[in-house]
Amino acid sequence: MTLPVPLSLEPMEATPVDALPDGPGWAFEPKYDGFRCLVFRDGDSVRLQSRRQRPLARYFPEVATAAAALAGPRFVLDGELVIRGAGFDALQMRLHPAASRIARLSRETPACFTAFDMLVDPTGEALLTCPFSARRQALEAWFASSGTGIALAEQTRSQAQAQRWLKDVGDGLDGIVAKRLDLTYRPGERAMLKYKLRHTIDCVVAGVYRKPDGEDVEYLLLGLYDAQGLLHYVGRCPAHPHEAEYARKLRPLLGGGGFTGNQPGGRSRWSRRERVATPLRPELVVEVSVDAVTAGKFRHGARLLRWRTDKAPRKCTMDQIEPRGAAPPAGR
Repeated sequence: MTLPVPLSLEPMEATPVDALPDGPGWAFEPKYDGFRCLVFRDGDSVRLQSRRQRPLARYFPEVATAAAALAGPRFVLDGELVIRGAGFDALQMRLHPAASRIARLSRETPACFTAFDMLVDPTGEALLTCPFSARRQALEAWFASSGTGIALAEQTRSQAQAQRWLKDVGDGLDGIVAKRLDLTYRPGERAMLKYKLRHTIDCVVAGVYRKPDGEDVEYLLLGLYDAQGLLHYVGRCPAHPHEAEYARKLRPLLGGGGFTGNQPGGRSRWSRRERVATPLRPELVVEVSVDAVTAGKFRHGARLLRWRTDKAPRKCTMDQIEPRGAAPPAGR
């Protein structure tokens, strides 16, 4: 491909906030529970790419076909792969080695690409340095003339409208993303804001506690990276009722370095048994739900919501649990 942006381009990310920003200069979009995806098109060549720069076209052939049929020989879009009404599990089922299964699922539960940003316009011009308002205008103009095949993300500049969206939690809505209208595209940076419907954190699985009488896993040990690149233990989540399954899943990672910052261990508050952690290579990510964080650690055990195969471990950082200040004003 000979596009004006590299295939190594990292998507811009979002910082969690406890409330939506107020005042002028903001745009709000629904955040759906899907796979982040960049679409690169150069003539007959189409590449769907995950946030970790992994190719996705093989797993979502219907989306690649739709992108190839759109107007404009060259473009780059940022957006989300979703399967409306089927949930995140339906997306994960696509990541399968069997082409026959992928083909069947693409017919039974077709995915859709929802575009929310345009990084290269159909003339081949890069828009990264343009404000988001101009990129959105270019996306809307192109969408109006390109025909069907993908979806355009809803957008409002009214916080009140965004709050009304939050009342409709069906159809995969996961929260709201807020973007400054004057924001240039900042690859790999947490330059947007996201307000989620539940307090969830993406963590690295860097160790386990085993059951005293066997090889099964009792707890997953969770970590987050600090600004210096150290991986700190922040909490754990029980493996029940998947103890044996998780033991098999994590077995290839045994012998890794585990945590490089604050370490797990010590005596159990309940049994007074000494806890000895088994370290793992920090390669897998989980999304967990927590009810409280104190002094950089989960106050209680977390609840595992899902495995995040689309998330890079190094993107799991301490700023997810650090005190969140007010949203910065537009233009700053």
